[in-house]
Amino acid sequence: MPEAGARLLVVDDNKVNRLLLARSLEMQGHRVALAENGRVALEMLRREPFDLMLLDIAMPEMDGLQVLEQLKSDLRLRDLPVIVTSALEELDKVVRCIELGAEDYLHKPVNPVLLRARIGASLEKKRLRDQQKELVRRFATPEVARDLDASGFALGGHRVQATAMFSDIRDFTALSEQLPPEETIDLLNTYYTLMFDAISGHGGVVNQMVGDGLMAIFGAPLSLADPCRAAARAALEMTEMIELYNRDPERAGKPAIAIGIGIASGSVIAGYTGTQQRATYTCVGDAVNLAARLEAHTKVCGHAVLVDETTRQQLDNQFSLEALGAVLLKGKAAPVEVFAVTGAHPART
Repeated sequence: MPEAGARLLVVDDNKVNRLLLARSLEMQGHRVALAENGRVALEMLRREPFDLMLLDIAMPEMDGLQVLEQLKSDLRLRDLPVIVTSALEELDKVVRCIELGAEDYLHKPVNPVLLRARIGASLEKKRLRDQQKELVRRFATPEVARDLDASGFALGGHRVQATAMFSDIRDFTALSEQLPPEETIDLLNTYYTLMFDAISGHGGVVNQMVGDGLMAIFGAPLSLADPCRAAARAALEMTEMIELYNRDPERAGKPAIAIGIGIASGSVIAGYTGTQQRATYTCVGDAVNLAARLEAHTKVCGHAVLVDETTRQQLDNQFSLEALGAVLLKGKAAPVEVFAVTGAHPART
């Protein structure tokens, strides 16, 4: 059965109640630990993992409501299933327990058949929640997974200062025509492996992949002290990795690849877009659009990494920059000052 062998914590200031409940639970195949009050229970929860807690309300030092409040504010413990057991019959206490996250409320003396059913249902919910978290960790970036853990999922976003990056492989359509489909897929997987490592290594989050192109965000969902410099360092590392990849002896006789990268910074709206069934973490705003336009302009200007004026202001004296002048980019009403990042000063990075 799904509840067999679970690690349970029984919290009750009445020693007889603790022992009798523990014996009943152990006969069902559970492993049980005991705590005489809420303070001791929290110490145990923060020291070792438990699958579920049976919590009394009226206790000395720290009562059950105070324990629930502590659990709700602790990211590591707030998803722990809690079944409240109490002789109190006040409706407001029951409501408050549920508001604070308790799975259920059972009146003492607890019916053992009902308790067993409630424990089984709570553990099954926990199993499904754990499974969902594992899927999030597998298919989302660690930063997005931590953001979901911290704030939960809700469509919409909030305004942040961030740096957006767009990158793609130059002339990928022509390149893919020279390769069998299997080699094209292998090339893309290799490309993404290298790019992800460079971007995540500098605190960025890849949030979109379309064909040979990707979008990354620096400064959201987790803040960075200096997203502009982080993005520029990542971009230079990306181009260096592609150069090394092209020199790999195993690629002898195969066409070399090149990438273009556009970077822009500013105020953006970051959050989850889509539907309740399918959503993605992304950013929208002028800086995002500008980064995409700069990436496209790399095909024209002959430089691999382009940044806007806002980003450039944070890169002086740390990176080698070349001013390309004001450029009228597609979709922009006025010319934009464009700068190429041609290198970094080793002593200052």
